Amino acid sequence: MVDKELKIVCWNTDPVVIAHWQKVVSNQYELSFVGSLNETRASLSETVEPIAFCFIHLDDENFTSMVEHVVTIRNLFPELKIIAFPNQTSQSAALRMFSQGVNGQCAPFIGIEQLALVLSVVATGEIWGGKTFIENLINESARKASASPTTENRGQRRGDDKRLKNDAILADLSQREMDVAKLVGQGLNNKKIAQDLDITDRTVKAHLTAIFKKLELKDRLSVALLVQNSSYHN
Repeated sequence: MVDKELKIVCWNTDPVVIAHWQKVVSNQYELSFVGSLNETRASLSETVEPIAFCFIHLDDENFTSMVEHVVTIRNLFPELKIIAFPNQTSQSAALRMFSQGVNGQCAPFIGIEQLALVLSVVATGEIWGGKTFIENLINESARKASASPTTENRGQRRGDDKRLKNDAILADLSQREMDVAKLVGQGLNNKKIAQDLDITDRTVKAHLTAIFKKLELKDRLSVALLVQNSSYHN
């Protein structure tokens, strides 16, 4: 029998989903179920065992508030690997969670092999959401960033401060790397970026690798969100 050394804290009150998770999660993990924000916070703060992941189930009835609870947990535990399991598909909810640093999103009734893949990807620091989903998310974020109205208020000043900070981070990139990053921020895939810049797909990938290293980012979505919240996004 495999010793259970790693814990997964699971915020889930749906008995059917709970039963499913108990079947599909590898026995190398110990599942600890909680039923509220306070219980989740206490479990994450007080446990002595290493916590591998935090699973959070977003049910239909409390979906909007659960999205914000996921963000709260992320802010309270910035190093924690959080995977959300929403009952419904929502681009805006996914954007909200991923933009705050959530590590992955999956269907509540995910299969055994798929879940094992998700956990292996998230464990390395990558984001899980599926290639098409992440591309759609970047496009949605780009659309919202472009459509945001300019207003003279305190919120706008905070936004200006954030853009200046992000501009300074992006200043480390070469001109060609910046060109690639800006197109990532617009939601273009590697093939379209290569066509726009008249370079090869392989060169695009090389530039992206350099961008990830210089900016200390691990995925395309993080680059897109950084660019979209800078002065370089049109």
